[in-house]
Amino acid sequence: MGYQKLGVNTGHRKAMLRNLVTALFRDERINTTEARAREVRSIAEKLVTDAKQGDLAARRRALAYIYEEDVVRKLFDNIAPKYAGRQGGYTRIVKAGCRRGDAAGMVILELV
Repeated sequence: MGYQKLGVNTGHRKAMLRNLVTALFRDERINTTEARAREVRSIAEKLVTDAKQGDLAARRRALAYIYEEDVVRKLFDNIAPKYAGRQGGYTRIVKAGCRRGDAAGMVILELV
């Protein structure tokens, strides 16, 4: 199983997903399209699982992906310990209707 192209080129897609993941961990909830949310969810779950290890290598992997250092600090100090006893399923996708301009399915992606 691969990934979705999301209608943009590679550089744009990677930057967009990094921005969405950073926003998810910073705000703990984001509004986005369903396709983007599914992609962000898989990345965020892997980052939280890495953060639960708490070692230096995991922190460096997170710093390589997340744009803001304070968000990485929040991930390791606040978010990861909250899910210490949980074996995955750190995010929730809730449908939020359709976007007005193009009727794209919108969702709310949030940390559980």
